[in-house]
Amino acid sequence: MPSIDVMDTIFTETPKEKKIKNKKISDDETPKIESFSSEKKPKLDKKSNKKEKLNLDESGVEKKSKKKEKRKAVELGIDNDEVKSETSCEVGEPVNVKKAKKAKIVEEEEKVVEDPNAVSNFRISKALREALKKKGIEALFPIQAMTFDTILDGSDLVGRARTGQGKTLAFVLPMLEAITNGQFKDSQKNVYGRAPSVLVLLPTRELATQVHADFEFYGKAVGMSACCLYGGAPYQSQYSALKRGVDIVIGTPGRIKDHIERGNLDFSSLKFRVLDEADEMLRMGFVDDVELILGKVEDASKVQTLLFSATLPDWVKQISRKFLKPDKKTADLVGNEKMKASINVRHIVMPCSKEARPQLIPDIISCYASGGRSIIFTETKDCASELAGLLNGARALHGDIQQATREVTLKGFRSGKFLTLVATNVAARGLDIDNVQLIIQCEPPRDVEAYIHRSGRTGRAGNTGIAVMLYDPKRANVTRIEKESGVKFEHLSAPQPADIAKAAGKDAAEMITQVSDSVIPAFKAAAEELLKTSDLSPAELLSKALAKAVGYTEIKRRSLLSSLENHVTVLLECGRPIYAPSFAYGILRRMLPEDKVESVKGFALTQDGQGAVFDVCNDDLDMFLAGQKKAGDVNLKVVTELPPLQDRDVARTARYGGGGRGSFSDRRGGRFSGGGGRGGNSRFRGGGGRGRGGRW
Repeated sequence: MPSIDVMDTIFTETPKEKKIKNKKISDDETPKIESFSSEKKPKLDKKSNKKEKLNLDESGVEKKSKKKEKRKAVELGIDNDEVKSETSCEVGEPVNVKKAKKAKIVEEEEKVVEDPNAVSNFRISKALREALKKKGIEALFPIQAMTFDTILDGSDLVGRARTGQGKTLAFVLPMLEAITNGQFKDSQKNVYGRAPSVLVLLPTRELATQVHADFEFYGKAVGMSACCLYGGAPYQSQYSALKRGVDIVIGTPGRIKDHIERGNLDFSSLKFRVLDEADEMLRMGFVDDVELILGKVEDASKVQTLLFSATLPDWVKQISRKFLKPDKKTADLVGNEKMKASINVRHIVMPCSKEARPQLIPDIISCYASGGRSIIFTETKDCASELAGLLNGARALHGDIQQATREVTLKGFRSGKFLTLVATNVAARGLDIDNVQLIIQCEPPRDVEAYIHRSGRTGRAGNTGIAVMLYDPKRANVTRIEKESGVKFEHLSAPQPADIAKAAGKDAAEMITQVSDSVIPAFKAAAEELLKTSDLSPAELLSKALAKAVGYTEIKRRSLLSSLENHVTVLLECGRPIYAPSFAYGILRRMLPEDKVESVKGFALTQDGQGAVFDVCNDDLDMFLAGQKKAGDVNLKVVTELPPLQDRDVARTARYGGGGRGSFSDRRGGRFSGGGGRGGNSRFRGGGGRGRGGRW
């Protein structure tokens, strides 16, 4: 039977109506339809044997009582005013009520469509479901959903996913299920001195304590205990925990090895061994320790081995072949995709000299942190401590800080007692801290994997974030990181003090409107006197007041090249290619005294090879601009936007064998400053110019 739309209502004609309809009606003749008198006695309902009062309209169609209409409207959530008297004889309902009922059915059908990764779709026990619910988790992340059944069914696994995608729960949940309700259920013995069923190896203390916290929370729900073994913590308490007996051991390779050598760890009951952040184990030099620990299992065929890593260098692949079963499974959420870093992160690079960092970093935080937490990464421990001391409210985190202090620092950062953490790579892996909005790297890291993991501290669990990397154009090679990580960097100049001041002014204006009117009488006389005696307009005076309120007594200029305050970036062009900074220095020496030439900072060549940029102190700018008149076709100008610059390797190629006509004959440019064109006779370069090969 075809479906009938609620608007296509069918009315049934009575025999009397049909007869009148078929009769030809003249202009002056009106059909008479028999009406039902209200004085007639109600009909007897044969089925119910009860009297039911009929409420009929002019066509003899039964009308529903208002009470019934209102009751149905309330049930379906419709406003009573929307219920019309128009009815359907087929179903005996108001049209609007019928529409609402249909909409409600559609809504219920849509609710039936469930997330395929919903927790209810997996073999997760009620106890663990409740624990996940307490954490606000209703669906598994892709890496968790992909690996759950594989691990629970007993296969060895190599798991690979971008940082921040939930690799920890990818092994925590299925292992707990396998031991409490799965294949190893009968092997669990809650007795004193029991040997562990699970061993998890991690590269850093911070990551170990975080994974231990997850195992404690979810393990408690199913009656399993865990302990964490890492260096820097009291040895005796760890020994006592192992002696009493635990189900899960989490730790760093060095301390795990110590306990093995002292006979404190027994792997005879081991069911799972997990190597997490395996690529970082390699970088930190744990290769020998990891292989020794994995080799302590007597019968590897009875142990399920899981290996998780964000990247897969050769050693990780070797470990996989050596210690995992031949029929191991692979869960790879990265694959051959070019983009290896988090896709939820905005990746920005800014030119900045080392000396300008303390000035620039607070402004970057003001512009990009959005009131959230910020992590600043440095390459050395000394640099982390020094920078933390220069930034208001920041704390340092690195390997030379005592473990107890490190734990207090991380706890304070998580709780929001302070919002800026300055750290080395100890914070680059696995730390899952909510609301980290901004990552700042003070310089490009030595390896691309470090950049991937550092930037991955933001944009976690589906959130978005910003990663800013500072670099020195003279030294850094940003292109290499861009190519190997698949990241497409946004090249931005440092925030200018004027821009920061504008943002601060808006905040100050909002604060002023919140000040109580009760203060006006106390300051009104001074304000009126200021208006009378000042030559400035009221708006200008208020602007100065706002500036003072937020700590601005003057607006400084900031270089686009090195981000130094009280400096400007100048572009030098001379009508021909510039292959090396020495050539540009030679031009400047024709224009200016030697001491002014030596005061120039941060020389860098433009990408097109036609110019060079450098920083000049504000006080010397007029002298530089005036000096260009002494050098013929030389043009100097202050830039408001930094032009594309050559990477370090590109600049080196230009100096030692790049394209172009070459310019070795110009002694002011230096004997080694040229490039090559096609062919040529340059002895140490890929090619000299036609006719300008030069001495070398």
